[in-house]
Amino acid sequence: MRRALKQLAGARQSAAADPEVLRELRMLRSRVPHLTGALAVGAGGALLAEDAPGARSGPLAALTATVLADALRLAETADRGRFRELLVRGESGYVAAYAAGPATFLAVLAEPRANVGRVHLEARRTGARIARLAAGADERPQDG
Repeated sequence: MRRALKQLAGARQSAAADPEVLRELRMLRSRVPHLTGALAVGAGGALLAEDAPGARSGPLAALTATVLADALRLAETADRGRFRELLVRGESGYVAAYAAGPATFLAVLAEPRANVGRVHLEARRTGARIARLAAGADERPQDG
């Protein structure tokens, strides 16, 4: 993940969404009440898939990647080990980000009344599934 987050200057445009990752995001939103959006983000803040109606997903993915680069350094500097997750609580709700493999992360948006414990539980599970999907995509031959 460190290498991916350090590539922030790289391309941030979204390719066609991976249908399996998109399915995971939609399932996450259907399982967690008051979750208003979910994004899978890859190297350099590239948007891999999104289920976040009304959100400015491209800028949100890029900014989250930037913040996670600092969170990664914070965890390392504080000797807390590898980055796992970050939660930001604002007046209008939550933004949370979870590691989903070495070069991918999951970002979720939730209303203030969301059960944060449930958000964490379900997002961690979804992040693990996205990590497996991303690892499988790395092993597939690329067209082109």
